[in-house]
Amino acid sequence: MITCYLRYVIDPYRLAEFEAYAKLWIPLVNRMGGIHHGYFLPGEGANNIAVALFSFPSLAAYEAYRASIPGDRRCQEALALADRTRCIVSYQRSFMRPVLDADCERPGD
Repeated sequence: MITCYLRYVIDPYRLAEFEAYAKLWIPLVNRMGGIHHGYFLPGEGANNIAVALFSFPSLAAYEAYRASIPGDRRCQEALALADRTRCIVSYQRSFMRPVLDADCERPGD
């Protein structure tokens, strides 16, 4: 499994628009074979940083998802919302390998 970590710099005056964008992508990623873990919007502290986390079974599955975005009408609508509202200033994408509860040893094992 590979988890994509997206760190967004957002326009804090367009938080509602960014939240609408986020709500579009969660079901899209899930429909396209991923598992979306959610968007995390500013609360306390920096008012212009948001994070999204989603996983795919492999990097190849993630790349297939990315390749399908240009041909998917709903994905294009989500991207157009961000372009139209300019709610995203920039973003950074990183890939991580999760360590999950199932990977842990239990006392007495």
